[in-house]
Amino acid sequence: MRGILVLSTVIFSLFAAQLVRIQGLDASAVAAQAFDERNRTEVLPALRGQIVDRNGVVLAQSIERRTVTVDQTAVPEYTRRIDGVRTKVGVKGAAEVLSPLLGINESKLRKELTGTARYRIIAKNISVPTWRRIQALGIPGIYSERTTQRDYPQSTTAASLVGWVYADGQAGGGIEAMYDEVLHGVNGQAKYETSPNGRVIPNGRQVVEEALDGRKVELTINSSIQWYAQNALAAGVERFGAESGTVVVQGAKTGELLAVASYPSYDPNKIGSAKGSLDNRAFTQIFEPGSTNKIITMAAALQEGAVTPDQPVVVPNRLPRADRSFKDSHDHPTLFLTAAGVLAQSSNIGTILIGEQLDKETLESYFRSFGMGSKTGIGFPSESPGLVAPADKMSGSQRYTIMFGQGMSVTAIQSSSAFQTIANGGVRVEPTLVKAVEGEGGVMVPTDPPSSRRVVDTEVADVIMQMLEGAVSDQGSTTRAQIPGYRIAGKTGTADRYDDRLGRYHGKTASFVGMAPSDDPEIVVTVIVQKPSSGFFGSVVAAPIFKEVTTFALTELNIPPTGAEATPLKLVLDEPPSRDDPRVLGAEYLP
Repeated sequence: MRGILVLSTVIFSLFAAQLVRIQGLDASAVAAQAFDERNRTEVLPALRGQIVDRNGVVLAQSIERRTVTVDQTAVPEYTRRIDGVRTKVGVKGAAEVLSPLLGINESKLRKELTGTARYRIIAKNISVPTWRRIQALGIPGIYSERTTQRDYPQSTTAASLVGWVYADGQAGGGIEAMYDEVLHGVNGQAKYETSPNGRVIPNGRQVVEEALDGRKVELTINSSIQWYAQNALAAGVERFGAESGTVVVQGAKTGELLAVASYPSYDPNKIGSAKGSLDNRAFTQIFEPGSTNKIITMAAALQEGAVTPDQPVVVPNRLPRADRSFKDSHDHPTLFLTAAGVLAQSSNIGTILIGEQLDKETLESYFRSFGMGSKTGIGFPSESPGLVAPADKMSGSQRYTIMFGQGMSVTAIQSSSAFQTIANGGVRVEPTLVKAVEGEGGVMVPTDPPSSRRVVDTEVADVIMQMLEGAVSDQGSTTRAQIPGYRIAGKTGTADRYDDRLGRYHGKTASFVGMAPSDDPEIVVTVIVQKPSSGFFGSVVAAPIFKEVTTFALTELNIPPTGAEATPLKLVLDEPPSRDDPRVLGAEYLP
């Protein structure tokens, strides 16, 4: 008997302790558990951060939208005032007022609102103002879930540069992918108390964890120049029946990319219907640069003291080297040029005669110092490093072809960077694409300054600039790049194009890279056109696009003509040089 009494006392004590715990010590925990068992949870998606240009123009933004849902069991209770009397109008009345707001046929909407389903989506991508109008109707069972929609106000203009976001919120390319960790933010959630039948209690308990929106990314791009470059490129590609093209506009002193246009383009607002490559070709497409790369061979020879600008060069119609007979773009009698004239008139043979004064190891080191054969450091998705063969792997003829930009591969960004080095007095500044990222309190924090290094002496860069002014003069390889009132320096390029699909060379790459104003360079503009079906030459196809884009950019950036006159270098010798002159290159080809 005594044992039964003790056992009863213990059991009673346990119940009492549990009661105290429920009513006092753990009341909040128990209440929270009860709330969790009768709530509905809604994800509150974070707004993805904006992508803007250097002037704050929006290139990408996220807009809050609403997905409208229905609890079909609640809609029949809908009432509204008719002639001053509150009247039950149910599903028919709800469909009648919702139809124009949702853009859904009334009879179809009635079917969506009728039934026993506790949750059904009836409309997506509804604007917030429209949802507020729906909410004001007070229809029972009509709810919404917050969603976001990525919007690209500039459409095709900077599509392959900015990138895109898929419907599920995953970044697909460009800056969107490159800075996804900064842009995407952290979703929040809201918990609403529901009644036993599952309906949200209007004044019930709510627990809301707000979303943490993504941060803004500011690019170095000038959207006006980007827009003009994109359109000028598109017109040029279409005019010459080309396959594709790129335009890069870069700050000569800063290395900042002001425009990176790629064509064909696409509308990132309609990514599902985009066709062809979605990459930005300026970073991903490699090609043999041709004559634009002659500036590196010339700069190396000048820097190493192997040649001077006025050095005589005898240029025959053919030049046998290794296992090949080299020629220029057209047949000609023996020419008597200066080294400056070789670059201005874009002679392959003259470039070989100058370049072979250096060993192939030295030449390779200069190509790499100018940025060839390695990625830029920007970190753009799928960027190619290009291809420069190590000196000990070069074939006999390749040792010569790289001197005039064949037998190697580069990207448009790399070509631009090489000319930026010359325009900046011989100092290469790594290209940059992102100017600042949003930090605490919405303050824009500048990105780390780009690294820079001297590649050639200022005096060498200045001489190359003078040579390139000669290239766009009446005695040079093209006049189509000239801009009235401004001094322009630049170089054409026309190269055989290797087609991966065919596994052989097919078609041409036409290019022009120039700097303006050449007496105090502010911008470098690179134009690459792939596989034109007419025109073919860089002077015909690419130079006019350069002129259009550069003229606009100079105006947009308020860069005035300097008014300074160019000091021309001598390009063509007045008479054949003497055989006894030890400075003559190619003397064995004197008549």
